[in-house]
Amino acid sequence: MSTDATPDATAPESSPTALRSLVPTDLLERPSGCPFDPAPGLAARRGGGAVQPLELLNGARAFLVTGFDEAREVLADARFSNDRVRYRDATQLQPHEVAEMAAAAERGEPVRPAAVDRTDGMFIFMDPPEHTRIRRLLQGQFTVRRMRALESRMTEIAGEHIDAMLAAGPGADLVPAYALPLPSQMICELLGVDYDDRATFQDNTTTMLSSRSSDAERARAGGELYAFIAALVAGKRARPADDLLSGLVHDAEQPLTDAQLIDVALVLLGAGHETTANMLALGTYALLQNPEQLAALRENPALIDDAVEELLRYLSIIQLGVSRIATETVTVGGVQIPAGATVVVGTPETNRDDRRLSAPDALDLHRGRSPHLAFGHGVHQCIGQQLARVEMTVGFGLLFSRIPDLRLAVPAEQVPLRNDMLIFGVHSLPVTWG
Repeated sequence: MSTDATPDATAPESSPTALRSLVPTDLLERPSGCPFDPAPGLAARRGGGAVQPLELLNGARAFLVTGFDEAREVLADARFSNDRVRYRDATQLQPHEVAEMAAAAERGEPVRPAAVDRTDGMFIFMDPPEHTRIRRLLQGQFTVRRMRALESRMTEIAGEHIDAMLAAGPGADLVPAYALPLPSQMICELLGVDYDDRATFQDNTTTMLSSRSSDAERARAGGELYAFIAALVAGKRARPADDLLSGLVHDAEQPLTDAQLIDVALVLLGAGHETTANMLALGTYALLQNPEQLAALRENPALIDDAVEELLRYLSIIQLGVSRIATETVTVGGVQIPAGATVVVGTPETNRDDRRLSAPDALDLHRGRSPHLAFGHGVHQCIGQQLARVEMTVGFGLLFSRIPDLRLAVPAEQVPLRNDMLIFGVHSLPVTWG
């Protein structure tokens, strides 16, 4: 569950979709022969420095950060902004504006934020202090009581779906049968969303995440999703219940506006099912393709916590990564980044920094809990990471214990990859047993 990579129906022009459209495809698309490794163009940059220039397709010059320590530095430094309303990043520039911004940087001119009233709900595109207030309210709703109840409820949900798979099998597509419904049902229950309405947010989120969607299709999906959440917020105002969204509506000392509540719900609902669903499916695929690692997990179920952390490091499903805007000239990794420059944190590569890890391209469940940036770092670090960890721990653990002979039902090269999506994974994962 990662808020940095979640589409927002109210998002400004700059977005993960816009960034993806301007990045060379060899930095994004993974071949079927090695779907768990970073894209070839990204891996080819190893040895070129922890911070490197990145030429975008609109002619703008950005910077790509592939070093782990340098990425943490960028994500923790307040001089790198995530505010896409006050600051324009490279994806918002027309070709004729690229030269103007470059000339301003050469003259050493500071970046002047736009004078805007930040009362809208786009908290993932805010910097402190506005971002801090809304994030603190969210943290207050992720209570200890709710977190303690997650594991037992998740076990029930996972068990029900495995029972259904076994009853209908042998054979299933693991994505719709297991990987997608687990986090979808969990986030629905946490937010107080009727699970029968899941198709509304699942289908529209998929449209918004797909690079194949037209602007019109993405706008339609965003509008439908926004209307769905607006009706949900109105319902919570009128009829509060014991759920996270009702708490945000009624418990805040400084009430949130409808726009802010809608945005928060959009982020949590989208991030709460898309990212974890893809980790469950892709992680299962990775374990099936690494039988010695899967055997180690089956022989020692106590490895599951380390297995989850290693899969998060190894797979890095957030395609290229997240971006920030330098509000002043900053030196990172010995490279001067001028004010106004867009910086892209290449998460798949930062999680395989060989300065910190031995054999970083290997899946090794005995590695121990190596640090990773799957949940980000700094003030925008994923607020739902504990939920995601519980879902993966229970999801992987129960799946492989209940179906010990689980295996792919098709050749590995026939598994369709999500190269067309902002969040990487598999579109389907045909499996069988028995």
